[in-house]
Amino acid sequence: MGLPGLRAAAWALRRACGPWTPHLGPRLLCLHPMAGNGEAPVPVGAKQEQDKKVRSGWQGPTRVWEETEQQAKKLKSSEDGEQQRKLPKRKIVLLMAYSGKGYHGMQRNVGSSKFKTIEDDLVSALVRSGCIPENHGEDMRKMSFQRCARTDKGVSAAGQVVSLKVWLIDDILEKINSHLPSHIRILGLKRVTGGFNSKNKCDARTYFYMLPTFAFAHKDHDLQDETYRLSAETLGRVNRLLACYKGTHNFHNFTSQKGPHEPSARRYILDMFCEEPFVREGMEFAVIKVKGQSFMTHQIRKMVGLVVAIIKGYAPEGVLERCWGEAKVDVPKAPGLGLVLERVHFEKYNQRFGHDGLHEPLDWAREEAEVTAFKEQHIYPTIISTERQERSMAQWLSTLPMHDFSATAHAAAGLGTKAPSSLEGSDGVGDSD
Repeated sequence: MGLPGLRAAAWALRRACGPWTPHLGPRLLCLHPMAGNGEAPVPVGAKQEQDKKVRSGWQGPTRVWEETEQQAKKLKSSEDGEQQRKLPKRKIVLLMAYSGKGYHGMQRNVGSSKFKTIEDDLVSALVRSGCIPENHGEDMRKMSFQRCARTDKGVSAAGQVVSLKVWLIDDILEKINSHLPSHIRILGLKRVTGGFNSKNKCDARTYFYMLPTFAFAHKDHDLQDETYRLSAETLGRVNRLLACYKGTHNFHNFTSQKGPHEPSARRYILDMFCEEPFVREGMEFAVIKVKGQSFMTHQIRKMVGLVVAIIKGYAPEGVLERCWGEAKVDVPKAPGLGLVLERVHFEKYNQRFGHDGLHEPLDWAREEAEVTAFKEQHIYPTIISTERQERSMAQWLSTLPMHDFSATAHAAAGLGTKAPSSLEGSDGVGDSD
């Protein structure tokens, strides 16, 4: 018949018998009945094979096709999972900046959707960008997540640092930021050692507190006089009082639920001062900066609040010295609006690993311009506009006459200690509690 004839006969046979399934082999091919014959000839062994398929529930080429398609899908899924597992998973740190207005702090409350936090948005962005698997977002311990400071309700940050394990995908910062709102930004990323913990390795933290300078006006002055300008003499007095906080002291009067004999109430302040004032939108502001190893809940706001009370004439200067003693002192707590985590420090880590040829020092010098731009675009305007709308500082100043700054004198005389002020709230800052 020749090769062309054989090919033509094969195609004719295939059209007559329907689709040919290659992996079943030629034994299942059948010939249609010939004219005048009752049955089609069956190849040797084909009858037994067909009976076996019928008994096992074989349904012909359709089922074969479905099974093949399912196997292909499983293979593709397996390949995708294998490709994901092959991505390098490394311990890194992220430099974060955010405006805390509208958030109930930094730390995520897993299982609670009532109070939105910064970490809620961050974890969602990490999952959606493909940096972490979804189950890591549900249990943050799986990615060894840790933040340097647990900023509380309404508190912003220009230099928060978090440590975690991620897949180092291409364009990782761009992809994470694409899933974040504009008031939360990831400004930097660096590789760190496998056992790095951003909270434990942090040597010190620097915060600033931004407030309108009319807070330093004497108590006989208008509570919210936007024309008030801070004099050099008053600024000097403010800085002399702030310098009293430097060193190691017992700050039990500057937080809640800590007694004078608790070792954790002793904190070390490296520096605290007030910068030169500046005018924004017709109102003068000043920035108080404080650097310390760690801070307790409400500590910075109470430190600022007491200095304001002294400058305004509600409390004597001597109350600062009495705060270090065992007696309870009624210390006012300034509003949370102006408090910002500016920078975290890793001096010891940088000395040991920052120049080992494998890791970079955690100083973020290259990101300084972006940090400054974020503060100018999101943090300062939020503080200024919120102060104008809500008048939080003016309202707080009106409560200062309610505080009894002579309470320690009664306590020393054995007449009992004054209970903590009813003006205590839940927002503030706490790094170690």
